Amino acid sequence: MSQEKVRKKVSPILKDNQPFLQDKLGIGKSFDIIELNVNYAEKDMAFYMIDGFVKDDLLHYLMEFLAKLSRDTLEEDTLEKLLKRYIPYVEIDKTNDLEKVIDYVLAGPTVLFVDGLEYAIVIDARTYPARGPEEPDMERVVRGSRDGFVETIVFNTALTRRRVRDPSLRMEYMQVGRRSKTDIVISYLEDIADPKHVEEVKETIAKIDTDGLPMAEKTVEEFISGRHWNPYPTVRYTERPDTAAVHLFEGHVIIFVDGSPSALITPTTFWHHLQHMEEYRNKPLAGAYLRLVRFLGVFASIFLLPLWFLLAENDQFIPVGLSFIGLNEDQTNIPLIVQFLIVELGIDLLRMAAIHTPSSLATALGLIAALMIGQVAVEVGLLSNEVILYLSIAAIGTFATPSYELGLANRMTRLFLLVMAAFFGGVGYIVGITFWIIMLARMKSFQVPYLWPFVPFHSKSLRDIFIRSPIPLKNRRPSFLHPKDPDR
Repeated sequence: MSQEKVRKKVSPILKDNQPFLQDKLGIGKSFDIIELNVNYAEKDMAFYMIDGFVKDDLLHYLMEFLAKLSRDTLEEDTLEKLLKRYIPYVEIDKTNDLEKVIDYVLAGPTVLFVDGLEYAIVIDARTYPARGPEEPDMERVVRGSRDGFVETIVFNTALTRRRVRDPSLRMEYMQVGRRSKTDIVISYLEDIADPKHVEEVKETIAKIDTDGLPMAEKTVEEFISGRHWNPYPTVRYTERPDTAAVHLFEGHVIIFVDGSPSALITPTTFWHHLQHMEEYRNKPLAGAYLRLVRFLGVFASIFLLPLWFLLAENDQFIPVGLSFIGLNEDQTNIPLIVQFLIVELGIDLLRMAAIHTPSSLATALGLIAALMIGQVAVEVGLLSNEVILYLSIAAIGTFATPSYELGLANRMTRLFLLVMAAFFGGVGYIVGITFWIIMLARMKSFQVPYLWPFVPFHSKSLRDIFIRSPIPLKNRRPSFLHPKDPDR
C-alpha cells in the first residue's frame, strides 16, 4: 500500500498525537493556530483551534462546564458521556482520522483530544468574519427585498432556505481544492430537479483538480463550463436570494462557493442573462414593456454601431429618408474605424479607472471623461459628433444588460462585427452575424442548447422569453430542464 493511502489514526495516548498535529498545523510558527492543554476530571485534554474562527464566549462556557466534572463522571463510557451529556452543543461529531482533524481545524471547528480516547471530538463552534446582507449593486430593484448574498456560505444557504421552506430542498456539501479545501454546496429541489442534471453537476465539480479556488465561484465556473476561449457565460451569476429561489422552483441547480457573494445557476440559456427581477416587481404589462426595452437596448448595443458604420462608409446602402446618416467631411480627417476603436478603448479604460478610483474622486473622473470623450475631442478634430452619439447608445445598451459577463461578451461581439464591416463591407457584416448565431447555436450549458427555445424552436416558450407573462398563467416549468414535477 502506498504511503499516500495510509491514514494516520488517533492514538489513545494524547502525547503521541501532539507531535503530528504540531508539525502539520505549524503550531509555534503561526500565531493564530492555538493548542490549549488543559486537565479536566483528572484527564489530560487538548483543544486545537484557529484564533478568529472560534466563538470565544461559547468556548469559555464549554471549558467552565468541563471544569466542574469530577473524576468519577468520566471513568466509564467517556466518549459517549462527552458527546451526549457533558459537551452541550448542537454541532458535534467524532473522528479517528488525524488527517481529517487537520482539515477540520483549518476549516474553523474546534477539535478536542482526551487522553485515553481513540477518537477526537469535533465541535463546530466556528464563526467567520462577515458583513451583513446588503442589496447587490448589480441587481438593484425599485421595490423588493434589500438582502443579498455575502461571502459566508452558511449565511447564503440560510437566506435561500428562508425563501424555500420545502422539505425536498437539498444542500449537499463538497470540498474542492487540494490545499484550499474550499466549501461548496449544491442546492436543488429533489422533487423537481432532473436527477441526471444534479449528478452531472456533482460529478463535474468532483473532477476539479487544482490547488485551490482563489477566485471562488469564478474558478469553479471556468472548470465546469468548458469552451475556455468563448466569452459567453454558460452559467448565470446572482447575488439575490429571491432570484436563486425562483430558479430552484423551476428546477435549476444552484452552486454556492464559500468566500463568494454570488451563486451560480445551472443550466442557463442566452435569454436567462437578459432577465431581471425588476420585471417581476411590476405589473405584467409594465414588466413586459421593461423587458422589451431591455432587449432593444441589448441588441442595439451589438448591431447598431457596425450597421451605422457600414451605412456611413457606403452611401449606396442608405435608404431614402435616411440621408442624414454619415459624416461631415470637415469635422475630422481620422478614419471612421479608428475613431470607433479609440472611443471603445477609451470607454474600457474609463470603466477600469472607475473601479480603481475612490468614491470621493468619482465625480472628478466623470468630469474628466466628459471633457476627454466629449467636447474637447470634437473640437480638436479627434472624433465626430455622430461617433460619440452612436457609441453612447451602444454603451447604454451594454450597461442595461443585467448580466455583467454577457455585457462584456456582447461588447467583444460588437468589436468583431465592426472589424468585419470595416474590412469586408456588407458581406463581412452579414458573415459576422451568421458566425455569431452559429457559435451561440452550437453552445450548450450542461447539455441544454444555449439558444433554446429559438434553437431548437419552441413557440410557446419563445413567446414567454420576449413577453413577461403574468405569474398566475405560468403554470408549467421550463421543459428544457426536464423537471420531475412539470406542474407548478
